Amino acid sequence: MTATAPAAEATVRKSSPGAARGPRRRPGRIRRIGLPYLLLLPALLLELLVHLVPMVIGIVMSFKELTQFYIRDWGTAPWAGFDNYSVSVDFDAPVGESLLHSFLVTIAFTLLSVGLCWLIGTAAAVFMQDTFRGRGLLRALFLVPYALPVYAAVITWVFMFQHDNGLVNHVLHDQLGITDKPSFWLIGDNSFIALLIVSVWKGWPFAFLIVMAGLQNIPRELYEAAALDGAGMLQQIRRITLPSLRPVNQVLVLVLFLWTFNDFNTPYVMFGKTAPEAADLISVHIYQASFVTWNFGTGAAMSVLLLLFLLVVTGVYLALTSRGRRTAP
Repeated sequence: MTATAPAAEATVRKSSPGAARGPRRRPGRIRRIGLPYLLLLPALLLELLVHLVPMVIGIVMSFKELTQFYIRDWGTAPWAGFDNYSVSVDFDAPVGESLLHSFLVTIAFTLLSVGLCWLIGTAAAVFMQDTFRGRGLLRALFLVPYALPVYAAVITWVFMFQHDNGLVNHVLHDQLGITDKPSFWLIGDNSFIALLIVSVWKGWPFAFLIVMAGLQNIPRELYEAAALDGAGMLQQIRRITLPSLRPVNQVLVLVLFLWTFNDFNTPYVMFGKTAPEAADLISVHIYQASFVTWNFGTGAAMSVLLLLFLLVVTGVYLALTSRGRRTAP
């Protein structure tokens, strides 16, 4: 009896209709697997229409001799090959020399703006960790520059930087007597300082918001233990706060760099179509090359070069930061 029971059970399994086919996949499981991709489909289509298609068209335009004579039908513009790129990177010629100058100005402006935004935002976020009366109101006030529309905020700064009746000259010259005479902030070398002030003013609240959110994940017990061991505030920031915020700062610095390097609204609203030489950012420079001189092929080539530069910088930055995370203890 005991010997024949397993054999009979195996015979029953073999004779059952569904034994050979195994477990069937239920249609509901397939629908659950495909549902996330179905929900992502509208966003992917919108990304394709808004970003990818214009980017491909811009790359094609960079290989054409596209001027104002072919605007109505740019597809008929003659093929230029790499001539637009050669003109853009020929730093001995006027076009390449001006592009190189604009690139160096943008690099200096971006490094200073990102550094100051991160420094001010981090200091404000660390200061806001302590509980005191009016902290909520102060946090709200700190976020006002980030919440204001860019055009309204920049136009307000333009009025403040006016030479004759601007608030900046009134305070620096009339009230404090720091300057010998009212300064021109929107032309000349001071235009770089004015642009940097506006960029930092509207950019540091974003750094403050991100760092403040990252500080919420640091246990308070670490600071209490460090205080019992005799660590001061600066030592706590150096040994606890900054190492704990490293993943947040890596993303924050990259986002600030890309936003600042590609910023077009701020210099365009401040200076118009022709920015001063000291504040000639590459975004406005490409706009001038495309829509002021009507040489859309060269402007498209400059845009492609800018895209390649940002891709290389982003790739190197991500590679270095990921290597740092792997080697970190």
